[in-house]
Amino acid sequence: MKNIILNINKAFDHRIRLGIMSVLMVNEYADFKTLKELLGCTDGNLASHLKALEKVEFITVEKQFIGRKPNTKYASTLLGKAEFKKHINALEKLIKNT
Repeated sequence: MKNIILNINKAFDHRIRLGIMSVLMVNEYADFKTLKELLGCTDGNLASHLKALEKVEFITVEKQFIGRKPNTKYASTLLGKAEFKKHINALEKLIKNT
């Protein structure tokens, strides 16, 4: 049981971060607007959680312009994918053992 807990990653302890990573695990990338709509959160709230995931290098950020409009795309890194899989597996094991 103790080993399972060690694989639960604090970076994913908030539902919005969990949601961001869930979206990025099944999509090559997602832009800010899409993530905001899917997760139903405010700009500031989403931005702070994206920054937290970027800081630990679980996501990458690509800023570009489409026409004259700024567009920011997010993608999960290999490290982010690996850590998220470990986190989800640990949660599944924890649920099965209780």
